[in-house]
Order: sequence, then C-alpha cells, then structure tokens
Amino acid sequence: MNFRNSVFGLGLAMLAGSISLPAMAQQTFITVGTGGVTGVYYAAGGAICRLVNKDRATHGLRCSVESTGGSAYNANAIKAGELDFGMAQSDVQYNALKGEGAFAEGGANDKLRAVFSLHPEPFTVLAHPDSGVAAFEDFKGKRFNVGNPGSGTRASAEVLLGALGWTMADFSLASELKADEHGPALCDGKIDGFFYGVGHPSANIQDPTTTCGAKLIPLTGEAVDGLVAKFPYYAKATIPGGLYNANPDDVETFGVLATFIVSADTPDDTVYHVVKAVFDNFDEFKALHPALTGLTPEKMVADGLSAPLHPGAAKYYKEKGWIQ
Repeated sequence: MNFRNSVFGLGLAMLAGSISLPAMAQQTFITVGTGGVTGVYYAAGGAICRLVNKDRATHGLRCSVESTGGSAYNANAIKAGELDFGMAQSDVQYNALKGEGAFAEGGANDKLRAVFSLHPEPFTVLAHPDSGVAAFEDFKGKRFNVGNPGSGTRASAEVLLGALGWTMADFSLASELKADEHGPALCDGKIDGFFYGVGHPSANIQDPTTTCGAKLIPLTGEAVDGLVAKFPYYAKATIPGGLYNANPDDVETFGVLATFIVSADTPDDTVYHVVKAVFDNFDEFKALHPALTGLTPEKMVADGLSAPLHPGAAKYYKEKGWIQ
C-alpha cells in the first residue's frame, strides 16, 4: 500500500470510529492576552504558558500567548469570550468589575475573576534629553504619547490628566502609539515624552535610555497624593537609580500591580491547573523575567485583587494554606 492509500485508509478508519485519539480529544486550548511584545506582560504570559505546557500530557491544556493592546483590551476580550486569561493593571481590573472609568459605557463585568497578582507597575515617564523637561508639568504644550486606546497605560494616563485638571488639548500633540513604538519615536524626535505603566527592568525603557539617553521624569505632587489616597489600587513607588543608562538617581512615582484575570465561566479545573503550574514551579517562574524575581505567593494571592478569586484558584491556595 502506498503512502496516499495509507493516509486515505487511516482517514476512513477514523471516520468509522475504529481508531480513537483520546489525547487529541481531551486537549483544551487556552489563550493568554498580554500586551506589546517588548513589554513585561508578554514575557510574563509566556512564562505562564511555558509552565502550563510542560505538563500538558497530564492535564490536557495547551497554552498560547497573544500580543494585544493591553489591559483594557484583555478585560473586554475576556468578557466577550475571545480570550481565556489576560494580564491587566489592578486599576483596570477594578474598573472593569465595577463598570467605571474606561468601562462605564460597556457596563460592569460581574463575571470577572482574579487569579493572582504579579509585579509592581510604576507609572513611568520618559523625556527626550533635549526636550527641556524636568517635571511632568513641563510637558504642557509639547508632543506627548498617552498610549494606545485599549491599553491600561492609556486609561491610567487619562486618570492622571483628570487629576491635574488637564485634557489632551494641553499637549501640542497627544499621540496614541503602542508601547512597542513609543521608544523609537522618542529617540527619533517625533515626540518629547511618553507615559507607560510597566514592571522594571523593562526593555521598553532600557532601549530609549541607552539609544538616546532618555530621562526618567518623577510623578509627584498634590494630584498624585490625592489619587493614592482615594484609590486602594494605587501606591507610591520608586524606580531605583542606576537601573537604566543616563539615570543615576532614584525617581519617585506611583503605580499599580499587574494582575492575572479570567472569567467566572472558565472551568474550575482549567484555572486550578494553570495556577498549579505556576506555583509548583515557582522558582523557575520567577527566573523567567527579572521583573518577577521579587514575587512571593502570599502577596500574589492577596494584593491588588479587587475582583473575587476564581474558585479554581482559591482551591489551590486553600490547599497550600495561603487563604482560609
């Protein structure tokens, strides 16, 4: 029998039910929404999927990562059933659950569930070294990137501008570049600065500080103090001096936590096995990106989680004694 006939015969046998492939039948595909390919979200999502896929022969889950527009996009896509899991800033998680801020028009997502939190994400502002910017207020009348629509960065930038009493019209240009685009645009002189919520160290910040000596700009003052006091998902943060080229001093700012979210419609067993893959291989997980090195399970299951824990995640945490 030649190859073509062999394949034809195999196909007939499968159609007739005389050959079964249980491993294929039981396989479940899950997708994790992240952010730009140079950001920590993409790396963290890749780390999660790598660990899930290590044991796919046992639990039948095959995990893949999708580069997306960021936090708000992921929350909306999970609500629509287009993604299974997603990365999101803690403030975006809160607003998506409550139907506030950028989610006011679409309404609350009462099926949003938390899985765990990850690294701190200080709001990071970079300025071109020739822009004459020393404080955020100096960006008024300049070309500034506020982030692409659908990203957590954009949603947070709008909150900050509102607290300052600014609008987009206060910039000569309020560009909407994605995170992968703002560094090259800064060094090419197309913008004077950008705002970005990201875990550190980040290649997205390292590139422009190395390429053109971009400067980190602090985010402090009454407006920031007011936001931190009003909203529980915000906290003061410090970007250490010397972490990036041309920036030897500590820079004070504020920020949120990265979180991992899912829908209540996702089966408990699926979420349980994803969580188990991460925490049963926790040292390996932390080693997959520098921003993950300081994580501890106790904080990850408590901090920054404004949505209810998914039952599949809670089951694992109870087994470990991390929650009651």
